[in-house]
Amino acid sequence: MHNQQSFSRWIESSLPAYISAPNPLQLEALAGDAGFRRYYRLNTDPSLIAVNSPPLKEKNPAYVKLSLFFQAHGIRTPKIHAVNFDRGYMLLEDFGDRLFQHQLDSTNQPQLYDRAESRLLEIHSCVADSAILPEYNDRKLAEELALFEQWFVNKLLGFSLDNNEKVMLEQLFTNLINNALQQPQVLVHTDYHSRNLMLLEDNQLGVIDFQDAMRGAITYDLVSLLKDCYVRWPTAWVKQRALSFKQHLEQQGALVNVDDKQFMQWFDLMGLQRHIKVLGIFARLALRDNKQAYLQNIPMVVRYCLEVTGSYQQTADFNHWFKRKIIPLLTDQSWYKEHLDSE
Repeated sequence: MHNQQSFSRWIESSLPAYISAPNPLQLEALAGDAGFRRYYRLNTDPSLIAVNSPPLKEKNPAYVKLSLFFQAHGIRTPKIHAVNFDRGYMLLEDFGDRLFQHQLDSTNQPQLYDRAESRLLEIHSCVADSAILPEYNDRKLAEELALFEQWFVNKLLGFSLDNNEKVMLEQLFTNLINNALQQPQVLVHTDYHSRNLMLLEDNQLGVIDFQDAMRGAITYDLVSLLKDCYVRWPTAWVKQRALSFKQHLEQQGALVNVDDKQFMQWFDLMGLQRHIKVLGIFARLALRDNKQAYLQNIPMVVRYCLEVTGSYQQTADFNHWFKRKIIPLLTDQSWYKEHLDSE
């Protein structure tokens, strides 16, 4: 309660003069995300979003720095009206409620993805130095992949790997890391998908949750968007969109002398790295942070993993092991139901 009172007092004292504030000022709690941030809509004119973002758990300086960087490059991120780094408080522009995920339907799907991919091309073309943008290097990729064994295999499913299984995973992870590092490296959002894009009143596409942006593989954000952990599209459609995006990269000069087969392998294996990591993250969100809803997204992510690992010789051992050892453990879980679609 003390923290909430402090937060409210800070909001009242930090409202810009050009914002009309009623009395009393009201804070409407909004749905959170996968982090520790809490969001509130203010009854100001225009409305603002107040964020309580614990400074020891969230990357608030990176958020502010990257927000200003993106805005300087024409990328729409929420304008920052006030910030207190010590307490983790922020006042942000209100992007509204039109989340990309919830606006999708059969009539607008191609147009919305065209816009999302155009915005992504703009993001990739931004050039930032290492002071703003850390490298998505082998150490970072390996740390992410380690979440799979720690949280998904061990803690969620209660399974311990033997030495042969550890070697198999290590070989796969080495291949996935090499696949990421051999690609052209560009600015990547690292969580570019349907829950982090907003349709704004001026018909622009707004970008949120970008504080983990890095310099990484050119297919990373594309596969995050097209093989979304919350929205699934037919495999043939995903491939067509990926190869169309490849042509835009070639026109920009960002991709040179890479054939379609190589690009799709980069794309698929980059997606596999992301989805193996996500299995660990969703398990951690459920177990550590009590965000049980993320368990419902695991079947779709498993489907993505099995599709890719069943398509490449270098990932076949993982596919066979996962089907033999992990799927039976999953089917024992009350929340697990195999993801099926109409493809």
